[in-house]
Amino acid sequence: MRVLLTGHKGYLGTVMAPVLAAEGHEVVGLDSGLFDTCVLGPKPDDPKGYEVDLRDVTAEHVTGVDAVIHLAALSNDPLGSLAPELTYDINHRASVKLAKLAKDAGVKRFLYASTCSVYGASGGDGLVDEDAPLRPVTPYAESKVRVEDDLHALADDDFTPVYMRNATAFGFSPRLRSDIVLNNLTAHAHVSGEILVLSDGTPWRPLVHAKDIARAFEAALVAPKAAVHDKAFNIGTERNNVTVAEIAQQVVEAVPSAKLRITGESAGDPRSYRVDFSRFREAIPGFECDWSVKDGALDLIYAYRTHGLTAHDFKNRFTRLATLNARTAAGEIDETLRRR
Repeated sequence: MRVLLTGHKGYLGTVMAPVLAAEGHEVVGLDSGLFDTCVLGPKPDDPKGYEVDLRDVTAEHVTGVDAVIHLAALSNDPLGSLAPELTYDINHRASVKLAKLAKDAGVKRFLYASTCSVYGASGGDGLVDEDAPLRPVTPYAESKVRVEDDLHALADDDFTPVYMRNATAFGFSPRLRSDIVLNNLTAHAHVSGEILVLSDGTPWRPLVHAKDIARAFEAALVAPKAAVHDKAFNIGTERNNVTVAEIAQQVVEAVPSAKLRITGESAGDPRSYRVDFSRFREAIPGFECDWSVKDGALDLIYAYRTHGLTAHDFKNRFTRLATLNARTAAGEIDETLRRR
């Protein structure tokens, strides 16, 4: 297929583009470039594409495309809470505009990167599946719920939206993020010799490796229409339903020289949920996630050591909020997060 991949210069997109290409798809990228310099190690070989803000997408960008994989977004909770209206403008309204343009252009399949964060404060000890009540607790998660609702209204015989509710991502990407839980704890162990958990460690988190996310999207891209049409899927594996304290313990095993410190100083986190991932395995027979949390921690610490991750870059270049603040201060982007 000829696939438009939005956010192709982001954390997940940089991993996903070569996975799609290896399966024979022609990948066309679309990215505003806000994080294109957040590279650890050799510069990635990006597919050709458009440098354009998601809010400025036109029919030209989706013409001649068979499918859209939509990853681009303001991509974490601190960013969304800092500027909620921008989050809704970019993550919700611009995403729906893209979908409408794609449908009008004859695009058949639209894979949307949603999140398991839509379950928010799920309560209880059971596994939540795709039919569980959605209880988003942040503007980021709320924006994802709104997009799913609006895409559902667009679904018809000729347009197949698919809602990929990814668990919390982890793992090395050439365009690194150090502000997601496993990447953060492993980086802190590398640069300081300490694994620092500010919460009490009790919240549950479902985790999934960036490469497993990429494989899942490719599988949904080529699956029979009946298997995925207008359906939501949790993306991950039950064995990676872990508490924050258990994540930290996996980092201890990967970096035994580091000391674990759980302070409990941060406010209680209402986001706590364990997730059932069986629906996607049933829709895509034979699909299984490959990466465990420990394997991810070992791979991360190897990459950090090999490419020389520094404390400064850990806190600044590879943290989304710090990157945007620095680019704003330098006059490279304006208050609406558009590049000047």
